[in-house]
Amino acid sequence: MGTTQLESVPEPKYWHLKTVLSEALDSEFAVGEILPNERDLAARFGVARATLRQALEQLELEGRLQRRRGVGTTVAPPRMGVAVGSAQGSWPGAVGDAWQPADSEFAAPPADVARALGIETDEPVHVVRRTRVSHGQPVAAELLYVPAVSVPDLSAIDAPAGPARARAVLRELGRLVLEGQDRAVELGSARADDAKALDRLPGAPVLLVTTRFLADGGTAALSVATYRADTCRLTFGDQGAVEIHHGPEQRAS
Repeated sequence: MGTTQLESVPEPKYWHLKTVLSEALDSEFAVGEILPNERDLAARFGVARATLRQALEQLELEGRLQRRRGVGTTVAPPRMGVAVGSAQGSWPGAVGDAWQPADSEFAAPPADVARALGIETDEPVHVVRRTRVSHGQPVAAELLYVPAVSVPDLSAIDAPAGPARARAVLRELGRLVLEGQDRAVELGSARADDAKALDRLPGAPVLLVTTRFLADGGTAALSVATYRADTCRLTFGDQGAVEIHHGPEQRAS
C-alpha cells in the first residue's frame, strides 16, 4: 500500500480521514479482517495518532469497525436489524420473546429508576437480568426492574435464584393487564458490566432503550436494554425477530 497524504480540507481533519478510511475499508479489507496498528495507519495517511483515533472511533460508532478484546480493530459485518416491538407490545417473557432470562435478585434500584417507578429510592425491587443472542453473538443485555407490588404472588420458595427465579418474576408480571408502553432510545457508552456481557470494551458505543410497562394506571415495570451500537440497527414494528442482512445472496432471521 502506498502512502496517502491528506490535503488541506475545510472540514475537520479527522472527519475527512474517516471518509478516506471508509473508502479503504470498502476496497481493501474484508469483513473480520484486522486493521494495521495505529502507528502504521497514522504514517500511511500522514496524520497524528490522536486524529486517527477520532476517525476510528467515529467509524466504530457508525458500525464500520469493531474493537475486540485481545484481537484489535476489525472490519465489522453489516448491522443487524433488531426489532424492539410495537407501541403496545407485550410483557417481557411472552411467547416469541427473543430475550433469555439469566438471573434475578431483590435489591434497591438506581435513584433514576426508582423515580420512574414511583417508589422510594431504598425500596427493593426484583431486578431481572436477561440477554439477547443472535447466531452465537451477544447483541444486547437488559435489566428489568419489577416492583414487588407488581408480582404480589411471587413465591421465593418455588424459585429461589437463577434463571428459574427470573422466569418466575416474568410469569407473575404477565398476569397483569398490560395497558401500554412508552419507550426512549439514546446513545450511550458501555459500562464495565455491560461491556463484559456484550464482549465489548468499556466505553464502547451502545444504544440504550428504556421501556416503561404500564398497568393499573402506573408503571408496573421498567426495562433498560443495552444494545451493541456497532452491530445493531434498531427497528420499531410488530415483530420481535432479529433479522441479519448478510447481502443479496443470503439472509437469516
